[in-house]
Parts: sequence; structure tokens; C-alpha cells
Amino acid sequence: MYEEVVRARGHENVSAEHASTFEVTSDDWLTPAGDCILAVEADRTPEDFDDDFVAACQDESATITAIVEVEDDDGETYQQTVEGSGHPDLTFEGDRSHVGRTSDYVDDRTILVGADAAAGDFDRDLVAALANGGDVTFTLRVE
Repeated sequence: MYEEVVRARGHENVSAEHASTFEVTSDDWLTPAGDCILAVEADRTPEDFDDDFVAACQDESATITAIVEVEDDDGETYQQTVEGSGHPDLTFEGDRSHVGRTSDYVDDRTILVGADAAAGDFDRDLVAALANGGDVTFTLRVE
């Protein structure tokens, strides 16, 4: 198993309504149109990930797990796990954002395909904590 951890934060415009993707971006802003974005100001992007992690994710039989953990101002923690698959075309060359997809579409931002959830499926209490600017730990594991 390989693991990569990204730190980010929520934003007041997080709505998490997108039906086929979820995203964590290094941008420090978010407009209401960005309905797939869960967190901003990511401290790492896919291009920062270890080569062994990337190679493991390029195996079609790999299971990639994304864990979004949010801590709100009261110290309460919310967590959601999304599972998807690896793909031979995953490059992890994106320098701005991490995108998980329910489809099998791949570009340089894609971190997993065949996700069992998209932004719109996330727990609404977790989404509220994101919209309140909670601290985010975004963990990716590949097995």
C-alpha cells in the first residue's frame, strides 16, 4: 500500500453538488460555479506524488481510496471515503488540482476513475463543515 496526504481547507462557496466528480484544488479561490470542488489551498498537487505511488495507481486492478477528513471550528471531525480504480493512463502530472471521477475519463488532474461517489454524494454535515472553512486532510491510498 502507498499513501499520499494533502492538506487543504474548505471555502464558503463549497456546495458539493456535482454528480460525477469531486475535486481538491491548490487555488485559493472558489466561485459558486465550482460545484465539484471540496477544498482549496491544497499544499500538494498530483505532480508532487511519489513515483511508486503513481506506478501503483496505473494498474487497472488497483483500488484507490480517497479519504476526506474535515475538522470544524468546534473540533468536530467529519470523514467520507470514496473508492475508485486505477487506470494505465493516469499520469499525476496535474499542477493545480486532484479530480476523482465516476467515469473512466482521464486527464492530467485525474487521481482515480470509477469512483463510487461524487461531490453530490458527500455527507451534508461534512459539506457544511467545508463551507465553514474547515481544515481538510485529503488522503489517497492505493492497494
